[in-house]
Amino acid sequence: MMLLMISVPVASMVSAFILSNLAGKAIVLVLVVASVIAWSLLIAKWMDLQQAAEVTRAFLSAYRKEAHPVALFLKRQRYVPSPVYAIYEKICRALGGALEGRSSDADDLFMGAVSATNQKLNDIQTNAVRNAADRARATQTVMLERNMGFVALATTSAPLLGLLGTLWVAMDAFERTPPQGTDLASLIAPIVSGALLPMVVGLLVAIPSGIGYNLLTDRIRRLGVEMEDFSQEVLSSIEAHYLHQK
Repeated sequence: MMLLMISVPVASMVSAFILSNLAGKAIVLVLVVASVIAWSLLIAKWMDLQQAAEVTRAFLSAYRKEAHPVALFLKRQRYVPSPVYAIYEKICRALGGALEGRSSDADDLFMGAVSATNQKLNDIQTNAVRNAADRARATQTVMLERNMGFVALATTSAPLLGLLGTLWVAMDAFERTPPQGTDLASLIAPIVSGALLPMVVGLLVAIPSGIGYNLLTDRIRRLGVEMEDFSQEVLSSIEAHYLHQK
């Protein structure tokens, strides 16, 4: 089996960094720090989403085995890392508050009123439960997208910052008067090397970050669809059990 080996010109990049001026070095350092932060956020977000997806699958499997929409809630089975479960918990608490007619404290909800079949919801109470579901879904969406803004900023800004560094270094270098008798080729080569480094680093930051950002955005979108579908599923089940029939 043949392995394709890709050699990274580290020595050339170090030499180019040394040849760059102060502005170029500062921009390269900013890009490196931004890359470290962006990838730290991407790895942490990927781990969080992986856990959320696994726990969500377990929660949905357990929920759909129950005949009553709040049975799992009354059993105090919790699936905390799952955003879908967080929505379910908020819906159950809102339902308990509507049926009890008082503060939806956790201890009050386990007194039996939530699962009582003789209690019905009117239209105002039903809308209150739906509003609670919408608020919970919006909150979970914001939490899922947390820190993704910095990754998007790094992805879009890194090439532009790299271009700025390249132009800055080149302008500064070409403004200097070369000593008489200096070979033009030997003068331009270090200038080009030092000037191109910020652009190279900017692309090295932007391309992997952009790929990681798009992959995680797709996973967040799929979790968002699951949250929307589940909200409709549990609300329909609650209405079937509790909606007042005129």
